[in-house]
Amino acid sequence: MVLRKLKHFQDLGHTAIFLIGDFSAMIGDPTGQSETRPPLTREQVDANAKTYLEQVYKILDREKTEVRYNSEWLSKRSAEDIVRLCSHYRLARMLEREDFRSRLDSNQPISVHELLYPLLTALDAVELKSDVELGATEQKFNLLVHREIQREYGLPGQAILTMPILVGLDGHRKMSKSLGNYVGITEAPGEIFGKMMSIPDELMWSYYELLTDRTPREIAELKEEVSGGKLHPMDAKMRLAQEVITGFHGDDAARKAAENFQRVFRDRQAPEEAPIFRVPAGPPRKIWGLLVDAGAVSSRSEAERLIKQGGVELIGDASPMSVQRSIALVKGQGHLLRVGKKKFLRIIAE
Repeated sequence: MVLRKLKHFQDLGHTAIFLIGDFSAMIGDPTGQSETRPPLTREQVDANAKTYLEQVYKILDREKTEVRYNSEWLSKRSAEDIVRLCSHYRLARMLEREDFRSRLDSNQPISVHELLYPLLTALDAVELKSDVELGATEQKFNLLVHREIQREYGLPGQAILTMPILVGLDGHRKMSKSLGNYVGITEAPGEIFGKMMSIPDELMWSYYELLTDRTPREIAELKEEVSGGKLHPMDAKMRLAQEVITGFHGDDAARKAAENFQRVFRDRQAPEEAPIFRVPAGPPRKIWGLLVDAGAVSSRSEAERLIKQGGVELIGDASPMSVQRSIALVKGQGHLLRVGKKKFLRIIAE
């Protein structure tokens, strides 16, 4: 969401500075943590940084983006520089920070390096002479420290713009990779589409507001169509998924993802690119054996469990499914199986 807002600044003619905190990451950002976050190694930071730009340029205009690393200036600071920096901020103010205060109240430890983090990152704002800094809501304290330190160093205090927290796919907690309730910017269009369709209906209005360029009036009209029965909630959610994918992968990829979802989950047909498992023609074989041989499941027990739970379907055949069910392997003929909710497998006899 922050990157999208940064892109809006670019659209209005501004230059965006995308700052990679390679030095500060090795200290450990305490933001929003109830305990000390372990610092990263240089190797971990470098590995992470390689993936950032691939994701950033899915949203930002490369020609209007300046990429900087805060090791450019922080790694050159002397002990005297750091002590002087600390003299510009009071400990009492630092301990007003919500997560620090709650940890003190519950007798949890706070390391000194965590107190240094907002001050060191404030030097980023000083070095870059930033006019506006964007961040998530939970970064508000740090952003305010940055503005105050800018003034201490004789600069105008920057404006601050915070973006609200994006609730994850589970509909309850903040979207987070560690919680597994996230959509990855670089994920395949079909995967993004499926994840977006899994969110609770009520959550999609927040997503429309935060992840698309629709106006509040357009969103309100769309919501009214759904509540009035004119538009099915699934259709509204499909529009949302398609718009989000368009921003990352383009119109064509978004359209194909929507068509594939319609075919598989609404029309219960096979996806265009269902994996094919070729077997020699011959006597009928048990379905569970074919699933294991094709690698669709890891073991016979898993195959039998899926079949018993109704998780395996022979598309186009309404006969009851059972563990003992076999299919004929006539040369040139094929069978389409649904395995679980999202997997399909096409068996072709040769």
